[in-house]
Amino acid sequence: MEKRSNELRREILKGSLGGLALVALGSRARAQTLAPLNPKLTGDIYPIHDPCVIKAADTYYVFCTTPRADSPAQIPWYRSKNLLQWEKGGHVFDALPPWAKQEVAHTEMCWAPDISFFNGQYYLYYACSTFGSNHSVIGLATNTTLDPADADYRWQDRGLVLESQAKDDFNALDPNRALDRSGKHWLAYGSFWTGLKISQLDPQTGMLLPDAQRTSIARRPKPPDAIEGVFIIQRAGNYYLFASYDFCCRGADSSYYTVVGRSPDILGPYVDKTGKSLLEGGGTLVLAAGAGETRWRGPGHIAILRDGGKDYIFYHAYDADHNGRPTLRIAPLGWTEDNWPAAFM
Repeated sequence: MEKRSNELRREILKGSLGGLALVALGSRARAQTLAPLNPKLTGDIYPIHDPCVIKAADTYYVFCTTPRADSPAQIPWYRSKNLLQWEKGGHVFDALPPWAKQEVAHTEMCWAPDISFFNGQYYLYYACSTFGSNHSVIGLATNTTLDPADADYRWQDRGLVLESQAKDDFNALDPNRALDRSGKHWLAYGSFWTGLKISQLDPQTGMLLPDAQRTSIARRPKPPDAIEGVFIIQRAGNYYLFASYDFCCRGADSSYYTVVGRSPDILGPYVDKTGKSLLEGGGTLVLAAGAGETRWRGPGHIAILRDGGKDYIFYHAYDADHNGRPTLRIAPLGWTEDNWPAAFM
């Protein structure tokens, strides 16, 4: 893995990585310099895999994939008042939703949640599958509050949003809800299997519209099409699509890294800094192993928090000093003069 990381860094610096392009050093130098947060993180920051984040009142909440040893409770969540000290708060479900177990017989846990707030309630999308399969489902749960001390605190499972079968050319995993500038709501999703897709949602129910089409927005055309973990934001007249490339879930041997592309249309085409399409495997580098502390491997499956005019990128990385355990990481996200993101790890 260290050899792979060193080769990746050398290829970036030489500019010989083809469609993968790091934010140019000159452009990055023009980004606002931001102090890293990762050295200051304390408390319950592991095991956290596939984090998503939202701020409610004065508290930050992180939801993540259920650890295998954490069964039967599903989708653990964590909270912080200052982004630095974290404590585990609880779980969304006491057990795996029965409908998910029925749809995907051998699934054991909920993966890759996504949290958002619309119409006076919180929408939590999640996925269930088995490793290496595209027989997968995306479900939805809602709540009117994230404060467990509130009398109205209650997660209500709304059931199936989207399903993929083994015969399909896509994978119903890694959901992310996005809003376009016209007010339409979208669900982006996908893992391997021809890459990332997007479909339109009913803004009230959070379910797919009956006639929703599936549009491809990013992929890596060469097998095994190792792309997943989509997250979309708006900025400066563009939509930015972040994605994780290569492989997670191998501890310190994980080769995940994070890229971005942008488009004036939420449906794409998304291109990287060199102009290469993300449908052709392009992507401008945002996070990679060795960028900062070399003990942290496979940084990926990101979520963006936009708070008080500041942007932060939340992600997991595998701690090579502690048996590769997945750990919460947070980096301030700056922007260059030509509007490309620069993470300060």
